[in-house]
Amino acid sequence: MIKNKTYLKRTSFGLMAVLAVFIYACTDFDELNTPSNQLVADQLDESLLGQQFAQSQFHGVRGNAGPMQLGKSLFGDLYSQYFATTFENFDSDQYIQVGGWANGAWNYIYATPGPQIAALVDFTEENNLPVLNAVAKVWKVNIFHTMTDQWGPIIYSEYNNGQTSVPYDSQQDVYNQFFQELDSAIGVLQNNLGASAYGNDDLVYSGNVQQWLLFANSLRLRLAMRIVYADESLARQQADAAVNPANGGVIEENADNAFVFTTENNMNPMNTITNWGEFRMSATMQSVLQGYEDPRISTYFNVPTSPDFNDYRGLRNGLTPGQKDASLNAIYSDLDTRWLPGGNPPIEVLRASEVWLLRAEGAIRGWDMGVSGQVAYETGIRRSMQERPAADEAGITAYLASSNTPADYENELNPDWNIGAPSNAPVAWAGDFDTQLEQIAIQKWLALYPDGIQAWAEMRRLGAPFLPIIESRNSSVAGNQMMRRLSFVQVEYDNNSAATNEARNLLNGDDNNATRVWWDARN
Repeated sequence: MIKNKTYLKRTSFGLMAVLAVFIYACTDFDELNTPSNQLVADQLDESLLGQQFAQSQFHGVRGNAGPMQLGKSLFGDLYSQYFATTFENFDSDQYIQVGGWANGAWNYIYATPGPQIAALVDFTEENNLPVLNAVAKVWKVNIFHTMTDQWGPIIYSEYNNGQTSVPYDSQQDVYNQFFQELDSAIGVLQNNLGASAYGNDDLVYSGNVQQWLLFANSLRLRLAMRIVYADESLARQQADAAVNPANGGVIEENADNAFVFTTENNMNPMNTITNWGEFRMSATMQSVLQGYEDPRISTYFNVPTSPDFNDYRGLRNGLTPGQKDASLNAIYSDLDTRWLPGGNPPIEVLRASEVWLLRAEGAIRGWDMGVSGQVAYETGIRRSMQERPAADEAGITAYLASSNTPADYENELNPDWNIGAPSNAPVAWAGDFDTQLEQIAIQKWLALYPDGIQAWAEMRRLGAPFLPIIESRNSSVAGNQMMRRLSFVQVEYDNNSAATNEARNLLNGDDNNATRVWWDARN
């Protein structure tokens, strides 16, 4: 069911038109064409700002099925080991970076939400609209940090500069710009808490500036913790600023969670992707959820449809094409009903559970997070379970005290796939730093579900949970290793060649999938 799709787009530097042919799976992916009603900078006026912002929000989380599959399902969702694939032509699960898919993932951001948010930032700054500008800056950082976390160096400071060759920024420089932009935006939001930003056009908070301030500080905390092994001093400085009550605070309650809300006209694309029947629960998910006797399993996945199996079942990552077959779909767990056709959940961005678990990590490092590591850890789990909801308060309390650990993975149909558990860390709070860090990593991985982009980043940063895959076909990355980044895309080598070749010097190694991004510096 592979089809060719011709896609006309602007390049990342917004000047040349490039005709590229990509290979996609199971659909024509018409959504990848720039929408006919997409606004451009020279059409923008104050009456259209809300529409522009709403489009940047929906497209910024890859709100159509084609872009979400290319930018998330085929890479982050597999490399985070949330899911495994049953579709024989999806080589990315064997660590092959399929060029057309990566091209599409890169191009979509630089062709659609990138120009939308960049035009909005410029317009609101030029027309002295500080609150709208501050919120737009925060959303811009949210869009582009998912890019740099996958590729490392990206085009950022010179983006949309009107030149035919546009330089990349190192990831370190990009993160420094993120912190500067967030600091500026947070200051403006603090001074305008009674204002409204974009009103009902805002698909996340309906214009609530107080909630945007919480989100901005929470995003700052996420980015601060991400760089802890690359620049601990800066990480601590930014984390302290993020949680400092004088700066407005972070998300603590599920009522302030950031989601892009969906409607009948803007559906969650997972409801389309799951209909194609290409992904199932991973073995890593089965090991952790069943080993912990985690009540979230029933809100994350369904039992197999085959009457021969009445319990949740996961599949190893990295099956060979000959081992994959559509018949596996009936005997392994699909996603929970909310993500199947007929459901339409909001699209996750950043939640209280993640924020509490980030604070837990800061606390065990000795930073002032305003709370102890154990309290933050347990509150993060509690918020995740309350959000689903997965258990009542008594059930949550029992879970927090549990000594259960992830289980060995056993596959009765193919014992050759059996493998030990990815961790022996219990749920109940441990006494030593290394175990506490592993507990936080696993619970954050569970809480982030189904955001595979963020989960892959955190798995690379902290190392858990991870199971070796069946087979890697990537000469740079063995099956017992993780994919560390996506390599630069061919469309950039073709159309921005000098800058892309220069960007290779900004890497910590070769332009391949084994080279770590700047913040991925833990030994």
